[in-house]
Formats: sequence, structure tokens, C-alpha cells
Amino acid sequence: VQLQASGGGLVQDGGSLRLSCSVSGRNFRAYDMAWFRQAPGKEREFVAVFPWRGDKKWYSDSVKGRFTVSRDNAKDTVWLQMNSLKPADTAVYYCAAKMDSSPLYRVSNYEYWGQGTQVTVSS
Repeated sequence: VQLQASGGGLVQDGGSLRLSCSVSGRNFRAYDMAWFRQAPGKEREFVAVFPWRGDKKWYSDSVKGRFTVSRDNAKDTVWLQMNSLKPADTAVYYCAAKMDSSPLYRVSNYEYWGQGTQVTVSS
């Protein structure tokens, strides 16, 4: 399984970006698909997840109400729509995938990772 993230860039405070993550391999619909981010000097942190069941999406408190995660199983793609961006959102954003039933928000539970895409929000 290979993940390819794209869509990052430089945006002003209050702006929007849409990240994409395309997945190659089998059984995309069986994977929990998540987004994480890592700012300079900080640990990688959970942002959002779209579980394979599709019954509920989860967000970190810092992005809830501003970010939306979506997926299309026919296109093997997951997106992260980011609105009302703030300088504090500046980080490298990673998409990740897992197939087991472990907790959705933990970095160490994900076995497949994209290469990361840089998001920079200027004040």
C-alpha cells in the first residue's frame, strides 16, 4: 500500500486549502484513513480520521468545525478540507492508513504513511 499526499502550500490567515491523499493497493475501503500533522520541534499529532465503517468521523479539538475529512472509495482517495486556517495550523500534514481495530487517534497504530505535504499559514 502506497499513499501519496498533495495539496499543501502557502496561505494567509483565514484562508483555505484542500489536501488529497491517493492510495494505491488493494482494499482501500477496508482502511481507516487519517490525517496527522507535525510542526517543527513538536510531535506528530492527530488531526482527523474517516473510519472504514464511515459511521462517524473524528477530529481533534483544535480543528473541529474548521476541517472536514472525506473519502471516495471508488477513487481510493481521502481529502482534508481546511477552512479558517490559522498560523498555528502550520505543519507538515501526513495521511495514514490502518486496517486493524486499534484506536483511531494514535500515531503508532498506523502502518502506512504518505510522504507529507507542507502547509504554511502566514499571519
